[in-house]
Amino acid sequence: MEAYIVSALKYRPQHFNDVVGQKAITQTLENAISKNQLPQAMLFCGPRGVGKTTCARILAKKINTEDTTPVDEDFAFNIFELDAASNNSVDDIRNLNEQVRIPPRTGNFKVYIIDEVHMLSTAAFNAFLKTLEEPPKHAIFILATTEKHKIIPTILSRCQIFEFKRIGAKDIQLYLMDIAKDQSMQYEEEALYLIAQKADGALRDALSIYDRMCSFCNQNLTTEAVAENLNILDHTAYISLTEKLVAHQIPEALIQYDQIVQKGFDGLQFINGLATHLRTLYLCKDSRTIAILEVSEKLQQSFSEQAKNLDHSWLMDALEIAGKCEATYKNSQHKRLHIELCIMQIASLHFNGEKKKNS
Repeated sequence: MEAYIVSALKYRPQHFNDVVGQKAITQTLENAISKNQLPQAMLFCGPRGVGKTTCARILAKKINTEDTTPVDEDFAFNIFELDAASNNSVDDIRNLNEQVRIPPRTGNFKVYIIDEVHMLSTAAFNAFLKTLEEPPKHAIFILATTEKHKIIPTILSRCQIFEFKRIGAKDIQLYLMDIAKDQSMQYEEEALYLIAQKADGALRDALSIYDRMCSFCNQNLTTEAVAENLNILDHTAYISLTEKLVAHQIPEALIQYDQIVQKGFDGLQFINGLATHLRTLYLCKDSRTIAILEVSEKLQQSFSEQAKNLDHSWLMDALEIAGKCEATYKNSQHKRLHIELCIMQIASLHFNGEKKKNS
C-alpha cells in the first residue's frame, strides 16, 4: 500500500507558471531574474495559503539552477528555511548571521526563507538589521508573513515588498477541476465552486477541503453532498425562499426557515447568506455589474433569471432589512424571532403595490 500524499503537497507548484492567482508577482520575479535585478531582501506578505512559501522555494531553486543542472538534483540548491514562530530569539538570529557569511559550496546563492517573520522578537529584529541591510553577495533573504503590520518599519524599509492577494473562487474552482480530472474523479462544477467559496481565497485550504470531500463523497463530488458536509445552504434554497418572499407567502417562508433551522444551520449564517443572495440579484439586474460576481456561468443564468422578475426598489428595501437584521442579530435576546421578523418584513414589502414602512 502506497503512502497517501495530500493534494496540497502532491500538487505543489514547481514552476512560476504553475502558481495560481499571483501572475503579477510571478511575472515580476521572472523578469527580475532574467535581468539580474533581483533584490537581496524581499518580503512576501498576504493571507495564508496563497503561495508565499511556494514562490520563495521556486525562486530559490530557479536562481541556483543552470541549464546543465538535472531537474531533480536537490543537493545543488542552497535553501535554508527558518520558522520564526519557534526560532524567534536573538541567539537564533545571531546563529543565522554567522551562517550567512559562509559562501555556498555549490550553486550561486544561499537563499534564506524566514517564515512567519512577524513572530521575531524586537531584539531579534534589531540583531537582523545590519545583515539585512548589507548582506553578502551570495545571500538572498525572503521573509514571509501573514501580518505585515507587526514587522518593525526598519525591517520593512530594507525589503522589496510583494503583496500576495487572495485567490479568486473561480481560479480555485478551475484548479480543482484540473486536479479532479487528473485523479479521474467524477464531479459537478458547482460542488467544486462551493469548496472554492469555503476556502475564502486560500488555495491550501481549498485542497484540504477537497481531499476531505473526496473521502466523504466516495469519488463522486455532488453539489448536494458537498453542501451538506460543509454545512452550506445551497443557492437553490435562497432562490426558493426569495420566490416566496416576493409572492408575500409568509407562512411558506417561515416553514422553509424552520426546515433550515432543523438541519442545524446558524441564524447568522442564514441571514448573511440571504443578504448575499439579494446583493447578487441586484448585481444581476445590470449586465455591467454581473462581472463583479465570482460565480459560474450556470449560476449566473439562474440568478439572472430570478432577478429579471424583480424591481430595483424591492431589492434595495429587502437588502436594507436583511442588513439591519444581520447587524443587530448578536444583541437580540430572541434570535429566532429576530430572523422570523426579518422574513415577515421582507415578505410584506410592496404588498398591493405599496411600500410598507418598517417599524
